[in-house]
Amino acid sequence: MQRRKDEQKNMLSKSQISFVNALHHKKYRKEHNLFIAEGTKLITEFLASDYSIDTVFCISASLSKLGKLPQKVKLFEVTEAELKKISTLTNPQDALALIKIPEETNVSAESFKGKFTLILDGVQDPGNLGTIIRTADWFGFSELVCSVDSVEAYNPKVVQATMGSLARVKVYYQDLKKLLQPTKLPLWGALLDGSNIYETDFGNEGIVILGNEGKGISTEVKDLITAAVTIPRFGGAESLNVGVSAAIFCSEIKRNSTKMFGRKE
Repeated sequence: MQRRKDEQKNMLSKSQISFVNALHHKKYRKEHNLFIAEGTKLITEFLASDYSIDTVFCISASLSKLGKLPQKVKLFEVTEAELKKISTLTNPQDALALIKIPEETNVSAESFKGKFTLILDGVQDPGNLGTIIRTADWFGFSELVCSVDSVEAYNPKVVQATMGSLARVKVYYQDLKKLLQPTKLPLWGALLDGSNIYETDFGNEGIVILGNEGKGISTEVKDLITAAVTIPRFGGAESLNVGVSAAIFCSEIKRNSTKMFGRKE
């Protein structure tokens, strides 16, 4: 890859290292409107999306994997040792990018008409959220709504777990009670005492709600559910991971639906 004239090849300063390390924490991601993505494969997913890349730190051997970067992107060639100092990973990859967090926007229940939408109530584990975003992308959902107490989508562990799907799936954070109370759409809740998912007619539109890993769906949201749905247990396991549950719901809805998933622009 031909080197850019503005490519920085000096050692990273202590202030640069300190700044990137600060972005490991939610408080500073919010303050600076930046999040971290690691690995050239993941970074190229964001480069091909609507996200705006601010800075890329990359080892020399992997510069060519990034392709031609937009001129506005600040590029720093770093050593593996330098990358390790700013990485969130135990075993750093070949590149790290600082990406701008999109401006927060709200959705209304009206925007859910004519399709299926996934809503997460209090999901806390970064790996679970990352897996659900990746699953949503696989099944064609272009957006996901989370309660305000759910884990942050720009948490580095979430970003890595999405394997690039965050570049295609919009994640909104809203007060679920206020959002769902006005809607006349079916609200399907993943609960233990519901109807068998394999015998459920989901129709052509609706909202699927999955709850917290330990507590399930909160009481105030549960009260709004119009139909409880259960994934039947055939073995001895006590519970099912919320990421796995999301995949089963997406698969069943997709199998039974003639509608295309994804937000209609």
